Amino acid sequence: MGNLRLLIFVFISLTISSCGQKSTVPQDGDIVFHESTSRQSPIIKLAQHSKWTHCGIVFHIGDKAYVYEAVDPVRYTPLKDWVARGKDGVYCAKRLKSPLSASTIEKMKTVGAKYKGKHYDTLFQWSDNRMYCSELIWKIYFEGAGIEVCKPNHFSDYSISLPRVKKLIKERYGDKFDPSEQIVSPQAIFKSKLLKEVHYSEF
Repeated sequence: MGNLRLLIFVFISLTISSCGQKSTVPQDGDIVFHESTSRQSPIIKLAQHSKWTHCGIVFHIGDKAYVYEAVDPVRYTPLKDWVARGKDGVYCAKRLKSPLSASTIEKMKTVGAKYKGKHYDTLFQWSDNRMYCSELIWKIYFEGAGIEVCKPNHFSDYSISLPRVKKLIKERYGDKFDPSEQIVSPQAIFKSKLLKEVHYSEF
């Protein structure tokens, strides 16, 4: 009986272990996080002190859930494929605590559409010419819903003096790196007090 109870406990723990404990289905506006397998991912982990190095926003096309993400180029990726692409298939989903109206969702999709096809911004600059993952989410929420999902930071707020981080900065910027540049990281959005954790029962 003791072993049976242990097995039941383990099963329940695994069922709710994604990152939140509320079982739900994907909703438009959800923000999903995973650890990318890209070359820069370990550096982002070091700089922001978080395992989550890539994020995207969930929108439905028809009855299928997609992740709208800033890769190269900005595009829609089926949610199942997006989850599978992350390290070990581990992901986390978060949702705005205050529900979004249907009209707001449509406006967010319209805002997002103007960034579709833009190249990935390897310099993480605060412009609309190119786009990086957390910047895309921040701007869709801010311009589409009037919500500042988190406060933007600056490069200097992160651990940019670490050797591996400094090396990547030198490779990409040369002598033109500006530590005062405004930036929004996946971790800053992940920690937003406006969001709650949810666990997808299916997608």
